[in-house]
Amino acid sequence: MGISLLDLKAQYREIKPEIDEAVLNCLSSGHFILGENVSLLEEEVAAYCEVKYGIGVASGTDALLLALMAYGIGPQDEVITSPFTFIATAEVITLLGAKPVFVDIDQQTFNLSPDLIKEAITPRTKAIIPVHLYGQAADLDPILNLARNHNLKMIEDGAQAIGARYKGRRIGGIGDVGALSFFPAKNLGGYGDGGMVLTNDEEIAGKIKKLRVHGSSKKYHHSLIGINGRLDELQAAILRVKLKRLEEWTKARQRNASYYNQLLEDSPVTTPRVLPFNEHVYNQYTIRANDRDRLQEYLKERGIDSAIHYPIPLHLQEAFAYLSYKEGDFKESERAAQQVLSLPNYPELKESQIEEVASNIKEFFC
Repeated sequence: MGISLLDLKAQYREIKPEIDEAVLNCLSSGHFILGENVSLLEEEVAAYCEVKYGIGVASGTDALLLALMAYGIGPQDEVITSPFTFIATAEVITLLGAKPVFVDIDQQTFNLSPDLIKEAITPRTKAIIPVHLYGQAADLDPILNLARNHNLKMIEDGAQAIGARYKGRRIGGIGDVGALSFFPAKNLGGYGDGGMVLTNDEEIAGKIKKLRVHGSSKKYHHSLIGINGRLDELQAAILRVKLKRLEEWTKARQRNASYYNQLLEDSPVTTPRVLPFNEHVYNQYTIRANDRDRLQEYLKERGIDSAIHYPIPLHLQEAFAYLSYKEGDFKESERAAQQVLSLPNYPELKESQIEEVASNIKEFFC
């Protein structure tokens, strides 16, 4: 049968009656845009993430885009972020005419290195976007201190990390704004695209609510130039069912990770390093391995899925060639891109499957 990287069918089978009921109720209501389910999901996710406001949007990308728009970031501005992340993090900066400024990552956590940020700040810098990669929080306090000292906004990219904790606090509400993704592969995923902006700032929350609906708070009255960035009512209904199980699913992912760590302890691969003050939620269980590509092929031949998140750092992507970065500029990001491999990890994964994955990794290196 093989072992898949993620099994959304197994998850659906587990919650099918509740999901089907939620979908049918939504269809029967005839209300599909910004209805009761969106409002309730916003309240429920905000409460879960320990923030005052949640604003449902069309995707994690839109969550980042709308956050930048709310702070008026545009041409001539610079935003500091990581080159080792999904393109959306830097793409939204470019879409607004601003310039992404990359800073290398910490080699243990793959997250933005706080020690390197200060030298990247210029008079044009307006914000910093740390990414909570794979489900572990970036080291936020030193980043937030830098942001406050230089009058910058800190926007947390929490697309992979809903529920993760940093020094006891949920990610998403530690900076000025947090961005979540509800892409199907996320720990809390819909059956399509979706996202949410988190904030404790009432004024910014109100602005983003306008921006997501073409800059309008009253039909056909537009006080801002916005976008069509709303969360669908149908996705909200599905996500409300799943949110009730998120803690249970997160604990299962953490148990899986712990078992992987135990089984791979004496192998040549490097298992995820978790900072002592962090709680990792393992959207991805990502190892480092020499000869990664051959290892991935070896696993594939034995029916075991894996993935590379991410094979080309953003500073070397063709889309960002205009920034004039070159190979060697961000050595830790480039090294990680050559070594990382994400293994199967989802709540329904069986111990016997984890054992099979680990056994095959060990056999490869024998």
